[in-house]
Amino acid sequence: MRFPAVPALILACLTLAGCASSSGPESVLAPRPSGETTSSVVRPSAPVPATAVGPAAARPATTPAEPQEALAWAGPAPDAGAFAQMEREAGMPVPMERPVAFIAPENPAIGAVPRTRSHVYSHRFRDAKPINFGKRSPHSLAVHGVDVSRWQGEIDWQKLRTQGANFAYIKATDGGDHLDPMFKKNWRRAQAAGLKRGAYHFFYWCRTAGEQADWFIRNVPREADALPPVIDVEWNGESSCKRRPSPARVREKMQVFMDKLERHYGQRPIIYTAPDFYRDNLENAFPSHPFWLRSVAAHPSKVYPGRKWLFWQYSGSGLSHGVDGRIDLNVFHGSEEEWQNFVAARST
Repeated sequence: MRFPAVPALILACLTLAGCASSSGPESVLAPRPSGETTSSVVRPSAPVPATAVGPAAARPATTPAEPQEALAWAGPAPDAGAFAQMEREAGMPVPMERPVAFIAPENPAIGAVPRTRSHVYSHRFRDAKPINFGKRSPHSLAVHGVDVSRWQGEIDWQKLRTQGANFAYIKATDGGDHLDPMFKKNWRRAQAAGLKRGAYHFFYWCRTAGEQADWFIRNVPREADALPPVIDVEWNGESSCKRRPSPARVREKMQVFMDKLERHYGQRPIIYTAPDFYRDNLENAFPSHPFWLRSVAAHPSKVYPGRKWLFWQYSGSGLSHGVDGRIDLNVFHGSEEEWQNFVAARST
């Protein structure tokens, strides 16, 4: 078919103009993603693995570490924007939410209403060396529990719970390289038996605080229903570490360790201590941290005057069905209702 000369010329020009253009409708509707990022968005080089339990767990890749024992309070305080929600790109790991700081009140009631209530068993423990605490006996409090380590051997957790162990603190780690060989088994079986459980770390004064925090985090899983982690600080003549730092250095190392755990687990760690160590290092220190106090001969108010507490270890010579030998006995500072609110807050 033959075209007239003018229309043919116009058609040829339009065709050439279309071929010269590099931007069709598709390029307008689907632009290439920008390669730019902001300081608040970091692309991971590989998927971030979940925290694993056990010494064989691989350490996640990190940026060059800051000095492990830089003081937690060094430098200017962060402004409120430091805790604002970060932007997220598809496929990147969700950043951990701001840690929830638990401050020990006069009594540890938490306002949240529990969604489920665990049964609280009355204590039925015996004691090889019973103490008369008078009117302020631990037996007047509702919620009792235990703390255990490898030295209790195989535990019948179901039986121990019905004897009155509503919670258990389980030895996890020492220093920067020792894992209690019963920790993983006790951790699983205590939960299966219905106990509320948490993990504790025995602090060594011969290792850096950062190394010890990393070791604890490597071995203790982050679980929503776990009790707050515990740092056990005391003088131990049986330990291979005989060092006794100055009170200022003790508190500095504790702060580094606790801050690192709080960032990871989202709960403020509890401080466990004994009378001599407390007198040497901790009077009037850490007012915003909850305390777990050892006091086996008198009420904590007499041994630690003015110190608020969350847990009281009132015996190191407890006897119970479900465990061979002696076991440490503890009590929660509050009513059964306050306990239910406290554990409910751990699960939110």
